[in-house]
Amino acid sequence: MKKSTLLLLYFIVHTVLSGYALPIVSAQEQPLITSIEVRGLRRIENAAVRSKITHMAGESLSSEKTAQDIKNIYRMGYFDDVRVEIEPFEGGAKLIYLIKEKPTIIKIDFQGNKEIEDSKLKEKITITANSISDTVLIQDNADKLRTFYEEEGYWLSKIVPVIKKISDAEVSLTYQIEEGPKVKIKDIIIEGNKSFSKKQIKKVMKTDTWWMFSFITSSGYYKKETMISDIEKIRELYFNNGYIKVAVADPVIEITEDKKGMKITLMISEGDRFKISSVEIVGNKAFSEDDLKKKIQSLPNNVFSRGGLRRDVAAMTEMYSENGYALVSIYPDLIPDDASKQIKISFKIEEGDIYRVGRIDISGNSRTRDKVIRREVRLDEGDIFNSKLLRRSYERIGNLNFFESVDMQPRPRPDEKLVDIGIRVKERPTGSFSVGGGYSSVDKLIGTIDVTQGNLFGRGQYIKLKGEFGGTSTTYELSFRDPWFLDRPISFGTGIYKTTRDYSEYNRKATGFDISLGKNLSEYWRGDITYNYERATISDIADDASSTIKEQEGTKTTSSITPSITRDSRDNFLDPHTGSRNSFYVTYAGLGGDNNFVKGNIDSTWFFPLGVTTISLRGRYGYATGISGKTLPLYERFYVGGIYTIRGLDFGEAGPRDSNGEVIGGTKQIIFNAEYIFPILSELRLKGVIFFDAGRAFDSSEDAKDLRYTTGGGVRWISPIGPLRLEWGYNIAPKPGEDKSRWEFTFGSFF
Repeated sequence: MKKSTLLLLYFIVHTVLSGYALPIVSAQEQPLITSIEVRGLRRIENAAVRSKITHMAGESLSSEKTAQDIKNIYRMGYFDDVRVEIEPFEGGAKLIYLIKEKPTIIKIDFQGNKEIEDSKLKEKITITANSISDTVLIQDNADKLRTFYEEEGYWLSKIVPVIKKISDAEVSLTYQIEEGPKVKIKDIIIEGNKSFSKKQIKKVMKTDTWWMFSFITSSGYYKKETMISDIEKIRELYFNNGYIKVAVADPVIEITEDKKGMKITLMISEGDRFKISSVEIVGNKAFSEDDLKKKIQSLPNNVFSRGGLRRDVAAMTEMYSENGYALVSIYPDLIPDDASKQIKISFKIEEGDIYRVGRIDISGNSRTRDKVIRREVRLDEGDIFNSKLLRRSYERIGNLNFFESVDMQPRPRPDEKLVDIGIRVKERPTGSFSVGGGYSSVDKLIGTIDVTQGNLFGRGQYIKLKGEFGGTSTTYELSFRDPWFLDRPISFGTGIYKTTRDYSEYNRKATGFDISLGKNLSEYWRGDITYNYERATISDIADDASSTIKEQEGTKTTSSITPSITRDSRDNFLDPHTGSRNSFYVTYAGLGGDNNFVKGNIDSTWFFPLGVTTISLRGRYGYATGISGKTLPLYERFYVGGIYTIRGLDFGEAGPRDSNGEVIGGTKQIIFNAEYIFPILSELRLKGVIFFDAGRAFDSSEDAKDLRYTTGGGVRWISPIGPLRLEWGYNIAPKPGEDKSRWEFTFGSFF
């Protein structure tokens, strides 16, 4: 008998006997491993397999290690077979791992799919050509395809993977698909509900029955992930109203006889409603229990709400984190009493230590200078950490509008009681050059040339050169603004312009320039002062124009100064969700020049979050009058009507007219706007809006009673090149000569 056979027989006998714990052979009598070899590999690296082998040359052979090595290699998922052989080698034993690799998939295709293209199916699978033929992975991808078909409405689809052997080392994979008909949700049945109506429950669900516009809303088809989310939303509805024992069973799905419709049944077990018996706070040292309880809304005798509990934890956490406790933890402990239907809440607080701000690291800004970002940060290195100021810093950096994204990540260093703040930005283009044309609902056909840089040389400075010419107006403008003039917290701006506009009864040409200075007075308050000089000419007056217009024929100059004060707490200037903007300005013209007048305006806008939607309320009041015996210029009067004031009315229609029926603006204005803003495609920053407008311009207090009312809706898109509005306004009470409705659009800023 060969020596190798004797060694193998010895190893087998020892393995069997060792399984019965019979120590008949000592460790010194086991063969010594003098070499380890791996055979059979084609695609997998030898080193990858060897990293799973626990045996080492120079040690005694171990049956336990050999068995474990085989398991470890199998777990790699690349092999069909793993065996071990032993050969005599240099006075010991060579340990040989014989491995058979799984075949490689050289081709993947689909058969039977008619409604969905191959390209879309390939996007849904993770397996690719040249992958190992792993049955688990192949079936997992079949399940992915099945889920995708269900989401598209093909509830009865079947996906079968078929593997065809090409050679010992290669196979092809075909997913055989039987799509079946689309199955629409015909009915959703709710059973077991007593405290909430079916309508209330269905309102929190995204799953819905099929209707004629399902192709837009993507509703009407069963999606497993959506249903799981819906069940959790139903539970949340009950949890937030005291039903802490609620149970929602998995949906029961029934297919109609024609296989084209489905009925979904949800069974709810509500349980009893619980109220709060008592609330206690333990572990607090920095703040008294009374101070903390002022932050919470979960009070004795109130109905228990899990949502309210989360808000309470967030409010107390915020109170701590705004005072340096960066790692505070608050755990609510709930103790229900089934007999009394009450629940005791105990907030357990682990305060931790007070932290200070360590390093502030800025990254991702290849163009924008560090100082432009750093000056918007409301915390300095060494300050006590404050989460409120951190959030405000995030808002201010975002409002620079230089970046696609801003990520602020606090990184605690517990040993030193410091929090480093990492600020990572992703820059977006801030310069643009455009030559184009379009149509404006105010200026009709227009052409534009626009060169703008919003972050000049990475310093945060703004410069703009623009020419706009159309059927009724022409404008040329050059403007510059530096928010930190000479690296001081003072803004400086200047601009020159020339404009021509044709009105129905006269033309106006104007040339002017302005200079402004501004300063932040506090975190949300700022003051500005602007000097403006303008030379304007009223000409080409119609023969039948009113005396009000004829009196202002000729060229006059205006030298004015405008101080203003603004409080702006909006979370985002382009797309606000919370906060407000309140401003007041007054213009005094009389520093030389021909025109003497005073003009002021109060403007207040508030934004209220309602989930992912927003309610916006805005009010404006303006007053203007000539002084020193001078008449208020036509172009300084208030013209109400149009997309910036009262939508659904033409320019100036909500105001006084002259004896010929032409709009001439008013010396006063009052405007109210209410909007409901909701997302349409969040990833594209596309939103819808429903609005109600009221207001008018007038000359006397009696006119203020006769407000104009409009309503309507539209869409708003924060596009890569700026915000765009398209809105339709309905004139609720049109007057003779007015349109019942109007489409209007604008590009540049939201109002």
